[in-house]
Amino acid sequence: MEMDYKLAFEMAPVGLVISRNRTMVDCNHQVCEMFAISRELMIGQSFQILYPSADEYERLGARMAPILNAKGHYSDNRIMKRASGETFWCHVSGRALDRDDPHASGIWSFEDLSAQRPVKAELTGREREVAARLLEGLTSKEIGKALAISHRTVEIYRARLMRKYGASTAADLVHKLVAG
Repeated sequence: MEMDYKLAFEMAPVGLVISRNRTMVDCNHQVCEMFAISRELMIGQSFQILYPSADEYERLGARMAPILNAKGHYSDNRIMKRASGETFWCHVSGRALDRDDPHASGIWSFEDLSAQRPVKAELTGREREVAARLLEGLTSKEIGKALAISHRTVEIYRARLMRKYGASTAADLVHKLVAG
C-alpha cells in the first residue's frame, strides 16, 4: 500500500509546521487548532506570531541555532501564545534540514501541554524562560549559562516567580508551576 505523506502530515496527532528562514510555509490542521488561527493566516507568517513577545522569539532563535547546527534537532517546553493572546505551555521539537544553515528550512512539532500544565500567573518573558528551565530541573548556575545571564540574576527571577506563585521553596515553586 502506497503511503500518503500529505494525509499523514494532516492527520498527525501533534501540530506540524514546515519552515523556511523562521517563516511558516506549511502547517497541519492540529497546529491551527492549537494556536486558534487559520492555515491561511499562518502560512507566510514568521513564527514570531506564536510567541508571547518579539524578544522571546529573538532570544530563543539565537539560542536554538547553535544547537540545531551541532545536533540537527532541538526540543524544549516553553510558553507560547494563541491568536487570542492566551498563553499556554507547549512542547516544541524541531529538525533542521540543513545543519550548516539551521534556520534555512526545518520541520517543527508542537504539542499543547495546557491540560497538564496550565499557565495561571502573568509572567514576563524572562520569567517564562527561567520557569521552563526550572521545570527541566536545572540549577541557577545551569539556567544562567543556558540563558547567558548570571546565576544571581536567575535567583532574582526565581524569587519573583516564588512570590507570584506563593511558593515557599524551590521545590514548592516547581510543584506550583506544574500544577499551574
